[in-house]
Amino acid sequence: MNLKLRLTILSFLQFFVWGAWLITIGVYWFSTKQWGGAEFGAVFSTLGISSIVMPALTGIIADRWMNAERLYGILHILYGITLFFLPQVSDPHQFFWVMLIAMFFYMPTISLSNSIAYYVLKNNDYDVVKVFPPIRVWGTIGFIVAMWITNLTDNKDSGNQFYIAALFAILLGIYAFTLPKCPPQNTIPKNATTLEKLGLNSLSLFGNGKMAMFFLFSMFLGAALQLTNMYGDAFLSDFGKMPEYADSLVVKRSTLIMSISQVSETLFILAIPFFLKKFGIKKVMLISMLAWVLRFGFFAYGVPEGFGLVLIILSCIVYGMAFDFFNISGSLFVETNTDFKIRSSAQGLFMMMTNGFGAMIGSLVSGWIIQNNFTLPNGDKMWHEIWLYFAAYALIIAVLFAIFFRHKHDPKKVANVSH
Repeated sequence: MNLKLRLTILSFLQFFVWGAWLITIGVYWFSTKQWGGAEFGAVFSTLGISSIVMPALTGIIADRWMNAERLYGILHILYGITLFFLPQVSDPHQFFWVMLIAMFFYMPTISLSNSIAYYVLKNNDYDVVKVFPPIRVWGTIGFIVAMWITNLTDNKDSGNQFYIAALFAILLGIYAFTLPKCPPQNTIPKNATTLEKLGLNSLSLFGNGKMAMFFLFSMFLGAALQLTNMYGDAFLSDFGKMPEYADSLVVKRSTLIMSISQVSETLFILAIPFFLKKFGIKKVMLISMLAWVLRFGFFAYGVPEGFGLVLIILSCIVYGMAFDFFNISGSLFVETNTDFKIRSSAQGLFMMMTNGFGAMIGSLVSGWIIQNNFTLPNGDKMWHEIWLYFAAYALIIAVLFAIFFRHKHDPKKVANVSH
């Protein structure tokens, strides 16, 4: 089979086995199990906890002792096996621990899949900059297809969503063993310090005022990145409790509506070079933060018909700008403002602050706030107030970022970075 096709399948399944449940778990949690918001926040924090701990650890194993494709395959098989247990869990606290184990296995495979693709392409004389992006975009397509399958099979409120992900995760694990060998590169010197071995030598960047400020805002914005993934589908599905909306497309096919967000991601990626060249890194990051204000604000006033439906769709469209603009421009800022010797670990630090600490704090705090301030005695959520609260948070972060983060646009630096 063509190498590019084999890596495309890898990318597609990598995110398929996540998308099958990530967006719909809120419906399962609140509607089917009727568990609390604080416990749900804790469950979503497992993504952050595992992002802090596992990628560096598995990176060391792949660099030193085990072929990357074998480690990748083993992790996906273990992830799939763990997911099979989730529908049997009847206690939210036990669910947290099972999900934490599943995320320990899954989250490091995201970076491992990139490493495998890079190694295979380079080893076969492909132009990685040119060839990899079209392969990676199939990951987003896989995520969307999984969302659609879960919804169209009427499993968005069912434990079957975990079975779907589990089955394909095990198949992906087996498939990984057929990929070209990616042996350890032993890139970490034997006399490296503990911080170097853990990829944390970039911590010295916190001694630079501008970099420290950037990482601080990365964490604060990272707290908002997963909020609509956590609550979006549950929010749309809850309109089903209102007789006038019970049979609406938004309620019955809420996951399909939410998938517009992922489609938007693929389109806004194409617009990033223009915006970066025109406005510079700081302004693009600020645009992202303001887009989060709109993402939450549109949801606050959205309903399944008329102009309210337009607002829901606009919220999904603006998500691509909100999510992509910060992640990619933030990564570019790190690339152009750090020494090449610690650039990889600096990128790891950026991901740790956003998808690790930021996501963990956002999940825990949002769950607690919703449970204690915006949940009615009958368990219904005050969605209008919830989304306005999140919008106000994003607006405060944007204003503070505009005031305190100092960065001058240098078109030459941007132009010199390969994408």
